[in-house]
Amino acid sequence: MTLRGRLTAAFLAVVLGPVLLGAVFVGTTLAAVDRSRSTERLGLAASTVRTSVDALCQQLRAAADAVALRTDPAARAGAATQVVSRGLAGAVLVTDVAGTTTYATPGAPPTPWQDCSGDRTAAGPVRALSARVDLRDPAGLALGTVAAAQVVDPAFVARLAAATGVAVTLLDGPAAPDRVTHTTESNRVREAVLAAASTVDGDRVTETPDGRYVRRLGPSPGQPLPLVLSVPGEQPAGLPAVLVGAVLLAAVLAVLAAWRLARVTTRPLVELAGAVDRVARGDLTARVPVRSRDEIGRLAGAFNRMTRETASYVAALTSSRDQLRGHLAVLGDTLASTHDLQRILRVILHSALAATGARAGAVLLLDPDGVLVGQCAEGLDGRMPDAEPLRVPVGTGVIGAVAATGEPQRGRFEPAEAPAGEPCCETYVAVPFTAPGGAESAGREPAVGVLALYDRLGGVEFDDDDLATLRTFAGHAAVAVENVRVHEEAQRLSLTDPLTGLWNYRYLRESLRREVERASRFGRMLSILALDVDRFKRVNDTYGHTAGDVVLAEFARRVRGEIREVDLAFRQGGEEFVVLLPETDARGAAIVAERLGAAVRDTPIVVDEHVAITVTVSIGIAVFPDHAGTGQQVLDAADEALYAAKAAGRDGYRVTGLRPDAVTEEIPVPAGSVSPDDELPRAGPAATRAAEGSSRQAAGVPAPAPGVTQPVTGGASSGPHPPRQSRGR
Repeated sequence: MTLRGRLTAAFLAVVLGPVLLGAVFVGTTLAAVDRSRSTERLGLAASTVRTSVDALCQQLRAAADAVALRTDPAARAGAATQVVSRGLAGAVLVTDVAGTTTYATPGAPPTPWQDCSGDRTAAGPVRALSARVDLRDPAGLALGTVAAAQVVDPAFVARLAAATGVAVTLLDGPAAPDRVTHTTESNRVREAVLAAASTVDGDRVTETPDGRYVRRLGPSPGQPLPLVLSVPGEQPAGLPAVLVGAVLLAAVLAVLAAWRLARVTTRPLVELAGAVDRVARGDLTARVPVRSRDEIGRLAGAFNRMTRETASYVAALTSSRDQLRGHLAVLGDTLASTHDLQRILRVILHSALAATGARAGAVLLLDPDGVLVGQCAEGLDGRMPDAEPLRVPVGTGVIGAVAATGEPQRGRFEPAEAPAGEPCCETYVAVPFTAPGGAESAGREPAVGVLALYDRLGGVEFDDDDLATLRTFAGHAAVAVENVRVHEEAQRLSLTDPLTGLWNYRYLRESLRREVERASRFGRMLSILALDVDRFKRVNDTYGHTAGDVVLAEFARRVRGEIREVDLAFRQGGEEFVVLLPETDARGAAIVAERLGAAVRDTPIVVDEHVAITVTVSIGIAVFPDHAGTGQQVLDAADEALYAAKAAGRDGYRVTGLRPDAVTEEIPVPAGSVSPDDELPRAGPAATRAAEGSSRQAAGVPAPAPGVTQPVTGGASSGPHPPRQSRGR
């Protein structure tokens, strides 16, 4: 063989070898990458399904708990109706200890329902997903169960598919993988997907002949639904034929060019082939020396530029991935460890800024007046006119339009074109978020908030990838808002009486301890009124328990209307109530008792258009520290005074006697120097009372009797305080 032949053969070997290796490498790599990415997508989809079903089960469990807290059947039915109307559950079922249904909301799906625990209740398709809680009386005796359910229908499966981004199929059961209850699969691939699903179990992923990847999910504890997830492969169709054609084309071109390049030294080619092999093994630091300015030299220079750009791109992708993982980890920890909405929103905003490279941003929530109010912001200094707070009415400007339509917006405008009341910027992107379950397919409800970012680094506009990233963070913000609201509502329900709206006995004990500690620390008085509706049993026996409930509710409303904002009213149980009057002495408490008695006695309570009931109230008064030294003792003293008021003929009040070691002197605090118009004595330090005495004498008003204290208008505050119940008096 001649030298040219040997050089040609060498050239063909050098050129076609890497081409063939590259084709095989590309083919196998694309297939492996396709399977890896599809498996990852199915894994993320499975996690999303478990999270969604678990969140739904927790919501149903909370709804069932809310119904089970009601001790009265009528109240329980009302609570069940309210739970369904608010969308917390699709149906509520109450059963007794024998399993007999005692109440079911209208339109409830047929039983049995699939329990969230994962145990199958019956063979056949899953009609509803439910969570059950035990129903017990105040003594702890089991009365039955309360079940809250969500209907499992095609819309439910469609929502799971939309949340996960994959096709979802609900099977009749784990033992019947070929029977489908609901599915989002097309008819063309459904049979192939079901056939593939019947051959796998656990977390394994299989592939259908047409290139779809399939995974079975559940049933399992926390995810009781038997599901099949599938995604289409991303490998282009006909890839092997394209690779073979590319190799053949390269071979033909190499043969045609080999005879012209046979005289060229093989050293640059050997170097280039070695560098290509290193890159194929993952070494992106490989470089080829440029020894000439001909085609070989230009090829070497292009190869060096390609590897540098590829290395930079891979490094940027790795850094971006690590940064995003870090932000998502911080966000997940924050969502799991706190109910502080402001902190959660700040973490979400900071993560969104870091993930998109924006210079500024804000999170706005919708208030009851229909105005979007900025909850947290970053980088808006100098962007708002006159440093005004961020408040945007729904439907106004870019942010208001996003909240009204529920559609995200992105774009660019000049600073002079920025809508009034919104930050000045060149580029922007705004994404709405709604509470879970807040938007229906038939009509979109206004968003509960908007996440807006401004001026991306580099001056380029925000793209679709940024929009997808912000949708993720907006989803986290929506879940955070809903979780905080549910937490606050659960706290409120656990501390209030459902019939009267007053605080319950549990919160009475906590408030009494707190107010006694406050009064002791600042040397103040605390008065306790124990109230009992007179002859309430006669009302129930004569007019029925429904009328009795109306009387108690109206009685509570009148009590709230006669006390101050700082005072606290409680329902202790039955027709017994308690009122705490901070910084009030016995005289002030007696005045309040007289007003409460008159408010109840003077106006009959209208039950319906034919029945009006006149009731009276007996009141016992005790004062800390005059009558007792601890919260429980002063409450017992008020009860004893209440019994005395009952024994004295009812419709009145009695003040318990002073204890022998009572300390009545208070520490000096600022107080008003002028008595109120009603000339009632006011409790306070001696210096203040002396000042009032001087003002009374100057005004010609007689001084109060010796030993009578007068209530002060100011007051100390200690620790967190619950929401006030009244409008004051």
